[in-house]
Amino acid sequence: MTAGPLTVAVLLGVLAGSVAPTLGGRYVVPNPRVARPRRPRLGLAVAGGVAFGGLVAARGDDPALPVLLVIAAVGLVLAAVDLDCLRLPDPLVAAAAASGALGLGAVAAAGGEAARLSTALAGAAISLAGYVLLALLPGSRLGFGDVKLAAALGLPLGWLGWPALAWGLALPHVLGGLWALAQLLAGRIRRDTGWPFGPAILTGAWLAALLA
Repeated sequence: MTAGPLTVAVLLGVLAGSVAPTLGGRYVVPNPRVARPRRPRLGLAVAGGVAFGGLVAARGDDPALPVLLVIAAVGLVLAAVDLDCLRLPDPLVAAAAASGALGLGAVAAAGGEAARLSTALAGAAISLAGYVLLALLPGSRLGFGDVKLAAALGLPLGWLGWPALAWGLALPHVLGGLWALAQLLAGRIRRDTGWPFGPAILTGAWLAALLA
């Protein structure tokens, strides 16, 4: 991977992260469980640059790279909304799912990779089933927005292979648990405080795409 495409990818990611809070603003509603609105514009800009740059560096030879970048861009908007008001709006999750389904379907048709598309669909089904079970456990903090997002991300993770899917299912819980523990120790949240799990799902999926 040469420096030129990587630099362009990072700049596009910074742009996507910068506009994510604005694009997600229409979905933000007051939430009494959030002590104060979060406006993570700078953090999302940095996250966008890292996310796009990482995907291009790790998956630059995958014909599905444009699809992964579109999903990452939608993910930045989802993260902005979830951080602000603990919501993962259905239209945004549907946009991520549709981008994956249509984009990967087109790539599979162009490259004759029907088997890989089948694995992608299986990944979505496995993610959906796993998160539904977790959401139904007593005391679970998962909402069905998290369930639907996990299913949407299971599609590209399945496309990348079973190791990516396994990492994508495991990492969000590790990352979310560590974040919650750090916030508890710092006194920023209590045990009964709601906190966004969507960014952990998105970050876990991104890391899985890099690791697998």
